[in-house]
Amino acid sequence: MAAKTTKTWKTDAELFRLLRKKLFTAVVGDVLDHMGLRRQFLPPAIQPLDTAMIVAGRAMPVLEADYYTFSDDASQTEVGKRPFGLMLEALDDLKTDEVYVATGGTPRYAMWGELMSTRATHLGAAGAVMSGYSRDTKGILAIGFPTFSYGRYAQDQGYRGKVVDFRVPVEIESVSIRPGDIVFGDLDGVLIVPKEAEREAIERALEKVAGENAVRKAIEKGMSTVEAFRKFGVM
Repeated sequence: MAAKTTKTWKTDAELFRLLRKKLFTAVVGDVLDHMGLRRQFLPPAIQPLDTAMIVAGRAMPVLEADYYTFSDDASQTEVGKRPFGLMLEALDDLKTDEVYVATGGTPRYAMWGELMSTRATHLGAAGAVMSGYSRDTKGILAIGFPTFSYGRYAQDQGYRGKVVDFRVPVEIESVSIRPGDIVFGDLDGVLIVPKEAEREAIERALEKVAGENAVRKAIEKGMSTVEAFRKFGVM
């Protein structure tokens, strides 16, 4: 059953503050499951560089590909002739509250680093998520820019990979990510909320959090989990 329509937020800025303050990925993921959206979590290997990091914003998908030269004037494409391909253009195109979501290359190199974090912070971006590694970890942590990756690995992508396109639909292990979808991540992982389902999903998640708080208080007072689930329908 669809959630009751409420005016909990009016702008993206309000929505993302609400996600960071009131919600967590487990409860949103549970709601998406009940809505029939059961392939929304990215692989568990994608984790925050710091457990306190939270990412909440609109996806700006970036497509990577493996290359084996820094630049090659003999390449049949303009991308092949450019160092990093379209990476710099993709980075500069980030908008306020957007999340740089990169995938496509093999995990042989870092897709994100400190200078990229510095530029993204200046542009008001919300974070970076990648099916690959990040580097310059001390610098990123000093900036505090929400970065989710396979972990820390310094090897550069310069001679190994390029960005070949951006603002295009991508997939990470069967999870579809389209421009404008919500990206929400915390220490338990990263999930994607399809844009067309976001209102219902977030409203239902807020209701579920309220129910879980009631269950917690009941259990603390001695109620059995069987009785609590029967009464509140939440666990």
